[in-house]
Amino acid sequence: MDDICHSVTDGDWFVNALTIFLIIGLVASYSPQHFRIIQMGSSEGISPLFLLLGSTSSAAGMLNVIALSWPTIQCCNDVSVGRCLEITAGVTQVTLQWALFMIILVLYMIYYPDRLKYVDINIPAHGTLPPQHVKTKLLSDDWRFSVNVMWAVAIHLVFSIIVTFFLLFTRIPGPDGEVPRQIALWAIFLGVTSALLAAIQYVPQLSRTYHSKLVGALSIPMMIIQSPGAFIMSMSIALRPGTNWTSWAMYAVSGTMQAALLAMCIAWKLRQRRLRIDDFGYSLDSASPTPLTDDIDTVVGEVSDPQIEGISFDGDAGDAREDVPLLAKPRRSGRSSRFFGWLRL
Repeated sequence: MDDICHSVTDGDWFVNALTIFLIIGLVASYSPQHFRIIQMGSSEGISPLFLLLGSTSSAAGMLNVIALSWPTIQCCNDVSVGRCLEITAGVTQVTLQWALFMIILVLYMIYYPDRLKYVDINIPAHGTLPPQHVKTKLLSDDWRFSVNVMWAVAIHLVFSIIVTFFLLFTRIPGPDGEVPRQIALWAIFLGVTSALLAAIQYVPQLSRTYHSKLVGALSIPMMIIQSPGAFIMSMSIALRPGTNWTSWAMYAVSGTMQAALLAMCIAWKLRQRRLRIDDFGYSLDSASPTPLTDDIDTVVGEVSDPQIEGISFDGDAGDAREDVPLLAKPRRSGRSSRFFGWLRL
């Protein structure tokens, strides 16, 4: 341990400056997405599967760095506070990245549109009258899946933390401060898992954004900052002592996929401007603030399998297409219980 601590006493000003720059950049890059969801009052357009893969990927990447950097972290017992912060900056970096992504997941649940939480039913009207839109208390599949995503992320995080720190606290140090075999294997598993999840993380979001042809609640400024920043972050982690390719691979893969999503969002943004619709598919020329699902305030009792002849379920009422009428702009909810409302099933 003394040899390891001695080897990290001489700081690298370039690596330290790069890490500080990235920590500031992480906060600056994620803030537009956080503020956008809060400002718009909606998380519509964000894929819950994207959030599941991103949360588990960033958690695995964070614990990978912690496991491999544990001997360096323990040097904080023998060095000054300032030096401790310096040698553990890489851990701080990946932990902050995980925390900022988790905030997106929390905001997604808090600001999930109420009109999409429940199934809407279109009841055909007689004659030339428009169909009636009836609200039910039947939870939509997307909202149920979103709640399950939150639980899956929590279970994965708790399990991974328990296994990681159990191995760290019960480890038998190898000769010359080498990482014990069981910790090395677990770190490789976390790193490879993180990279694989990161590789497919943007696939569901790319698919949802492509089919909706809308930007939704996604933040273009965030992606503009993060796409090149992911490659800089990969280099910063690779230069940190104790890490290997499994520690930085996920960030390189994520940067590539995010660049593709950014290009798609820019293309849809130009399309929206041409069609005179906003990021959620509502007409910019309409003066009516009433959303489509507020045409009728009829609420039917809770049902698990409604069987109503001639009724079709409309689960994509918020999507905009070039071949359907544009929608009026929806009202934004001001409920004070929004921060905890998603807990109620």
